[in-house]
Amino acid sequence: MKREAFKMFLKPGCEAEYEKRHAEIWPELKEMLSNNGVYDYSIYWDKETNILFATQKVRGTESSQDMGGNPIVQKWWDYMADIMEVNPDNSPVSIPLYEIFRME
Repeated sequence: MKREAFKMFLKPGCEAEYEKRHAEIWPELKEMLSNNGVYDYSIYWDKETNILFATQKVRGTESSQDMGGNPIVQKWWDYMADIMEVNPDNSPVSIPLYEIFRME
């Protein structure tokens, strides 16, 4: 098991819509992530900066950030592109974070 953390950027004024879309996450996306080893996935929102901080655990070698070739993921990116900062392919601008401390 490995742990991943990354940050993304929410557009101002899109907080409620972002939360709504994730409350209604597509079952096929959730199933695809689970089937590919992603679990215990959480996203936090910093209200002051509109930065989204995400953590996930992964069984295997690929996190959700490595699954951009999947058509379900690409469809989700397109769906979310209007409310997040995205790259030219509509993938969210995502910056991996280095774990510097962990207490169990």
